[in-house]
Amino acid sequence: QVHLVESGGGLVQAGGSLRLSCAASGSTFVINAMGWYRQAPGKQRELVAHITSGGSTNYADSVKGRFTISRDNAKNTVYLQMNSLKPEDTAVYYCSAEVGPTWYDYWGQGTQVTVSS
Repeated sequence: QVHLVESGGGLVQAGGSLRLSCAASGSTFVINAMGWYRQAPGKQRELVAHITSGGSTNYADSVKGRFTISRDNAKNTVYLQMNSLKPEDTAVYYCSAEVGPTWYDYWGQGTQVTVSS
């Protein structure tokens, strides 16, 4: 079992920055990869950024060059630095962890990010 807790969401003006954090607890030694997803009202949940235990990353095209995902393995925490935020980045952001040999997905409760124009 892995428990994920996100923090760092909030309200920011367009062009501003936020940093999201996701702390993992429980069986963290079996986490293969972690990621950030987001879901805007009326839309499907989409991948924002993903990082493996080896540090390989990938990003949605819409956030490349603006968002950076990083991971502190010692603290079992993954971060999402979001710069140059746009109103279309407004969504609930969820942290995920892919765990064990089946890469089972665990999810956090989500944190709201609202970007005003």
